[in-house]
This record gives sequence, structure tokens and C-alpha cells, in this order.
Amino acid sequence: MTTTSRGTIASFHLTRYAELGAMRHMAFDRPVLRSTPGLLFWRLLGSGRGTSMSLGADLRRWAMLAVWREERALDDFLATSPVAARRRDEALESWHVRLVPLGSRGRWGGVEPFGPAAGEGSVVDGGPVAVLTRASIRPSRLVPFYRSIAGVDRLLREQDGCLASVGVGEWPLARQATFSLWRDAGAVREFAYRGGAHREVVGRTRAGGWYSEELFARFAPYGSEGTWNGIDPLRHGGHSL
Repeated sequence: MTTTSRGTIASFHLTRYAELGAMRHMAFDRPVLRSTPGLLFWRLLGSGRGTSMSLGADLRRWAMLAVWREERALDDFLATSPVAARRRDEALESWHVRLVPLGSRGRWGGVEPFGPAAGEGSVVDGGPVAVLTRASIRPSRLVPFYRSIAGVDRLLREQDGCLASVGVGEWPLARQATFSLWRDAGAVREFAYRGGAHREVVGRTRAGGWYSEELFARFAPYGSEGTWNGIDPLRHGGHSL
């Protein structure tokens, strides 16, 4: 992978705890994150049990997506923040990855977290790609949405080029997202355009206006640390980043 122009970067953090009480951190971490220098955008996210958006919740696993003014701000957070220290001390397992935004469309909470021109000056030369899809689902469309995603979840599990995927959300049922890692951009295209279940759901969501807000973003992942379900999926997938 070749990247250039590492100014603003993003990061994704996935933490598994031994105890169910980790839910309290969703409230207690917020004041600390609000005052973290260089942290431009962040979301604390619950985790689903499937590989994509799902009804089942894993109450021991939690995630954070963050956007940083510069890489040094993330380094300082990992080295000095009580949030990062607590995750190291209490986590049964944790993994995080640094992300260079390559392109995005849509909004999250009314803002473009990765900028309108995300990824200018960045390229991927056959290396792994991270993908974030996020949607606010209209209440009237919740039932058809969740009836439709079983096929997408199954396709993700069977997709050869998908290194890892997790469904996450900031609000039960209605504000959902999927973070996934792929072998390369070709594997992403294979899933998006040749997977019948995925194309059918995308078509139905657009035709029926299922979402009040949505976001799609691609990243070049690098600098991963820790494990996700016992491995670092980027290293296990043949990429030492």
C-alpha cells in the first residue's frame, strides 16, 4: 500500500470486555473525549453479533470511530488519555487501526466527518481497504430493513476477499453501521456489484427511501495493533501494516 498526505486521519477501535458492565463507559468516556486535543469527530458505538448490521447485540464488545486533526493527536491520546489506559487495563481483547480517508459521500449527524474532498493525494496500490457504511433508518422502514439484511450478512461471511467485518451502532435498531476490512479494492467491487443480495438491498433502500441519512467511506488502513477475535485480520490476511 502506498499513501501520501497524512494530515487528518481516522481510527477505528474495537474493545472486548470480560464484564457486561462495560456499557457504563459509553457515558463516562464522553466528557473526556469532548476535551481531547485534536479529536475532530468521534462516535462511541455498540457492537452487533453478526458481520453486518443486525438485531443481536454483543454487550461485551464496544467500538469507537474517531477523526484526528493529525496523527500526533492520536499518538498522544493512546499514550496519555485515561480512556485509552482504561481500555488497556480492563479489556479482554482490543484492536485498533489507523485510517487514511480515500473518499466518502453522505453525512453523519449532519456533518461530513472525513471532509468533502476526503482522500485527495492518497492512493491504494493493491493493498487492503477499509469500508464504513452507516445509516439512520426511518422508523417506518425498520421491519423491512432487518428482514433484508440476513442475506447480506451471509454473503459477507462467505466473501473470500473480506478479511473481517463487524456491525456497530450508536443507537439501538435505527442508527446502524458496518465496518469491514477487505483484501483490496477489487474485493470490495466484487461484493458491491456482483453480490445479488447486496445489490437487491441497496436498490430497495433507495427506491423506498429507507434512510433519513447515510454515509459511505473508504480508507487505506495501516498501523493496526492488537487482536480482533484472536488475530490481527490485516496481518492474518497477508498484510503486515
